[in-house]
Amino acid sequence: MRLLMLGGTEFAGRAITEDALARGWEVTVFHRGRHDPPTGAVSLHGDRAEPGGLKALGEGEWDAAVDTWSGAPSAVRDAARLLADRVGRHVYISSRSVYPFPTAPGLGEDAPVVDGSADAGEVEYPQAKRGGELAATGAFGDRALLARVGLIIGRYENIGRLPWWLTRMARGGKVLAPGPRNHGLQYVDVRDLAAWTLDAIEQGLGGPYNLAGPVDHTTMGEFLQACADVTGNKAELVWADPESILAAGIEPWMDLPVWLQPGEVYDTMMRADVTRALDSGLRSRPIQDTVADTWEWLRSIGGQAPHRPDRPKLGLDPEKEREFLAHTESGEVAEPRRNSAS
Repeated sequence: MRLLMLGGTEFAGRAITEDALARGWEVTVFHRGRHDPPTGAVSLHGDRAEPGGLKALGEGEWDAAVDTWSGAPSAVRDAARLLADRVGRHVYISSRSVYPFPTAPGLGEDAPVVDGSADAGEVEYPQAKRGGELAATGAFGDRALLARVGLIIGRYENIGRLPWWLTRMARGGKVLAPGPRNHGLQYVDVRDLAAWTLDAIEQGLGGPYNLAGPVDHTTMGEFLQACADVTGNKAELVWADPESILAAGIEPWMDLPVWLQPGEVYDTMMRADVTRALDSGLRSRPIQDTVADTWEWLRSIGGQAPHRPDRPKLGLDPEKEREFLAHTESGEVAEPRRNSAS
């Protein structure tokens, strides 16, 4: 198979590129040259946000193209139109954000989506991803596959979610653990995302797929316990209820990455119907595997994860965490139990 990766040097794009190379595919990576692609890939340089930035894609044929772009939809449109007659299938890595908020739990791919335009410039993230979908389908029709991904975690993460938790656990001491500890955590390991994407290309799949593991695949407790275990059991998890966390001005998802309190946001992000993806072959490895692999990668690069400059820094301020734990009255936080997720 000949694969063209539009952005294959970071996070999801890099994982897809590495998996394709491991399968013996011929991989061409179109990128801006800020990071080297995996060894074995052919590089084409260009900045699609600049006039003439797609010049390097003027020639060549591929069996499939994968586009991870999350900026202006017009950039997806221009690339897709340029490639439509020379590429067999198109995969656009989209997002569950294309569904309007709030989304009722259990809705599938036929749920309503936000308005978007393939011709749009810089717009808000949901509209950008929906516009990207329309750009892909406008050029490729039923040869376009839309991967509506939810929470992605794993090696190469440049957002700061799982790496922040691993770094925090490695620092040790009392760690604020946001409850409920038995709350399901719906996510996809970036390696499982990559494997499914390439399998889907081989199967000739098209249309939208909600791409994440089952709702009950793991829990917040199991996730944090895995982070504590793999970093050497230096952390003492102190579980707190959502109400006390929110009352202290601690923000879900931003201060405490991955975590969402029960309610509309949680239902929208963590309770998608992913039956279609599972039936098509999506496999979800254990959370312990995801955490251990990410920690191994993090240590291999010196412990400091890369960070996308267009995304905010995540993570709870250490002083704010200490203050919360020190001033929480008995009953608002469960009795601390060293490394216990039960």
